[in-house]
Amino acid sequence: MDRRQALRLFAALGAAGFAAGCGTGNTEEAAAGNQLVSDKPIKIGLIAPQTAGYKSVGDEIARGFNLFLETNDQRLGGHQVQLVVADEGDTVESGKAALDGLLKQGVLALTGVVNSTVMLGIRDTVEQARIPLIGSVASPSDLQSVVYIWRTSYVNNEPGQALGHWVAQETKGKVGIIAPEYEAGHDAVDGFRSTFGPTDPRISAAPVWTEYNAEPTKNFFRAKIDELRQSNPKTIYCFYSGQAGVEFLRQLHADGFRGAVYAPGFLTEGEVLGELKGPEASNIFTALNYSPDLNNAANREFASAYRSAYDATPTTYAVASYDAAQAIDKAVRIAGPDPTPQAVNLAMGKIGVIDSPRGEWQFNQTRTPQQKWYLREVRRDGPVLSNVVISELATLG
Repeated sequence: MDRRQALRLFAALGAAGFAAGCGTGNTEEAAAGNQLVSDKPIKIGLIAPQTAGYKSVGDEIARGFNLFLETNDQRLGGHQVQLVVADEGDTVESGKAALDGLLKQGVLALTGVVNSTVMLGIRDTVEQARIPLIGSVASPSDLQSVVYIWRTSYVNNEPGQALGHWVAQETKGKVGIIAPEYEAGHDAVDGFRSTFGPTDPRISAAPVWTEYNAEPTKNFFRAKIDELRQSNPKTIYCFYSGQAGVEFLRQLHADGFRGAVYAPGFLTEGEVLGELKGPEASNIFTALNYSPDLNNAANREFASAYRSAYDATPTTYAVASYDAAQAIDKAVRIAGPDPTPQAVNLAMGKIGVIDSPRGEWQFNQTRTPQQKWYLREVRRDGPVLSNVVISELATLG
């Protein structure tokens, strides 16, 4: 049995078990929906970085989307799917070029987008094209009043909001704040301050802002870390991810800081932990909407299939992209045998609850998930470092 056959068998078994536990009504509804199998193919455009510092995140969202396709006979809503991938790059210009290329190919819907600046930069083009974009990572807080843009991830200020109250209760000394100066960095800081207490004297020092850089050098953060530590913080809140997260944690440890580090979960997500030595990853706590150790049926099935397919631990990026595929699958099915982009977009508001590896969620009025957030600690799991859930923080959205 090859990998694709195994994944299909696994998905069929999981779907059968889920239907059996849902009662007669849901079983009949699922059976009726599964009767729609169309020979008319549809194109879905995936915008993801394929080069530079966020390539690993782009790889994750491609994996998550493809895993759903592989476990569903390469179909969405009964239609055979052609997934067309375009390189987001790391600038607004490269993101716009990727979008333009996909629109010319006649895609039914779009997904992906990692960089918040790119998301804001392509917003108007997506709205004018009237092609639904089900984003799976980037979600700036000022992306408001959109009709054709949905996000299966979060709003950028939510991880900080989920974490702020917890840190305020746990820390007794000053808290230093550091983040890159761009849309997502400001959202992360604003969210944290809003629930920590914006007038709390423990965060009275101004945030330290660094240049946005997806591939910083080994000395990139040194001067800014020195500036951060001038106020003698006992705890640090930061917002970095990917290679920037690796370098920040390395340089912070090399500078001698041994207090607790709190951050949105992207700091230690994906390949980051594999690049850090044990001491560099000690005393780190993150807030995220997903962890591979969540104990629910959907996650057990997803995590097992993901590890089998890619020999890797799943991430929130992969889950959000997997859920984007789930959402498109439901919307295309609702839209009927001859779906149009406008019909699929209208159907997105009718898909209801998504049974996700992160736990059940559904779209709220801002077209983002209403979902739970979890506190995770970096701990050793046998020979490797892992993000382990230690508490539930909040439900936001």
